[in-house]
Amino acid sequence: MKIKATITFSYQNDEQAEVAFKSLLPENTGYLESRQKYNSLICNLEGKSLKTILSTADDLIFSEMLVEKVLDIQ
Repeated sequence: MKIKATITFSYQNDEQAEVAFKSLLPENTGYLESRQKYNSLICNLEGKSLKTILSTADDLIFSEMLVEKVLDIQ
């Protein structure tokens, strides 16, 4: 079985989205593919099990929270 999910992060402007995209590039190995579109970061996840997707989503969200702290987004 193949499971797919999409997570979209929205930022205040294009520059913040670009910083997030570049900061999260190391996360893009294996189960995750992302792209920046204007002020959003769109992440497509793909895996063979729900457990894999949930684990990848958890890692991605944790990493993105660190990006928000660096950008000082409230």
